[in-house]
Amino acid sequence: MATSAGECRKSLSGDGYLVLSVRRDWKAIQAQGIRFGRKIKDKDFILFNQELVALIKSGYPVLRGLEVISGRHKNVYLKELVTKVADEVKLGKALSEAFLPYEKSFGTVYSASLMAGERSGNLPGAITRYVQYAKVIAQTRSRIRSALAYPTLLLIFGFILFGILVNFILPRFSSFYQDFQAQLPGITRLIMSVSLAVNARWYLVPAVLAAITFIVLSRRRRPDFRLKLDRLKLRIPYGKAIWLESSISIFSRTLGLLLEAGISLLQAIGIAIQSVPNAHLSRLMGGVPDSIKNGEGLSESLAKSGAVPPLALDMIRIGETSANLQGMLGDVADFYDERIRVKIDTLVSLIEPVIIIFMGLVVAGMLLAVYLPIFNVIRITR
Repeated sequence: MATSAGECRKSLSGDGYLVLSVRRDWKAIQAQGIRFGRKIKDKDFILFNQELVALIKSGYPVLRGLEVISGRHKNVYLKELVTKVADEVKLGKALSEAFLPYEKSFGTVYSASLMAGERSGNLPGAITRYVQYAKVIAQTRSRIRSALAYPTLLLIFGFILFGILVNFILPRFSSFYQDFQAQLPGITRLIMSVSLAVNARWYLVPAVLAAITFIVLSRRRRPDFRLKLDRLKLRIPYGKAIWLESSISIFSRTLGLLLEAGISLLQAIGIAIQSVPNAHLSRLMGGVPDSIKNGEGLSESLAKSGAVPPLALDMIRIGETSANLQGMLGDVADFYDERIRVKIDTLVSLIEPVIIIFMGLVVAGMLLAVYLPIFNVIRITR
């Protein structure tokens, strides 16, 4: 990797290449703590695993499969990590061991699935089960993002409209009323005062937003801040059910996948707890492995944590007594996925009219404040 365009041109020319143009690859740059293209998308990682399974089933060795895939992917970060993993495999490490240093990028569940596949001698089957698991998780995340996209656009549009009215429209009416020395209603004086204050110090609004964004982004990776934020999420009236049930769904699906792959319950439960997206719930479940070590059942240990709803506990207890824990955990995940879908659809159907009505009331209030004094102006001009 060259540090400048001249160095790159000189290096390639020295190797006998005819260089026509040189462009900077921003995705391969990391400067001042800001990373470009350093995120692995779900679809890219799923595609990588699907290709790896196909190559292994076709008779390719794991190392050769990694080398073939790394040369084809466009995601620079994924390509870089797969190349490093291939180098570790060359040194004699197992695939799960080679992926272990990159758990933050690929996830603990993936490393555990690879390890289980290697122990059972069925690596393609273990990766295939993980791909199915990853697809469901990615679809759930995509469904939530898609459902919130339209309300978010409405809010952004509402703020833009509010900014236009406050900064450009209302100040002109204010000067117009001052020329006529009209007696303004209280609502008009209030809105005009806000408009003039915002218009005079407009730079404070983006500065405050930038400061809030910076504080949130800089602190969101801190465990204490994330714990407080996730605890706050579980106190929001309607959002509590969505965050709680989505966490239980991911926990159940992860635990079921690991048990199906042949990992022991005690080892699998620790990994499944780490996969819970809500830090507060994950912390509440932290004592479950110790309870299982002391001889308690899974459902009993989860009940003591206070993090799992009664319905999920009943289903898990049935799975334990019927010796079908893996299948019942999958049923728990499917059940809560469906409930989340219904709740999100209901929430979106309620949010959309509420936002539209709120925007309408704000605009109507501004128009009323602007046009009410017109009657006084007409009376003065007579």
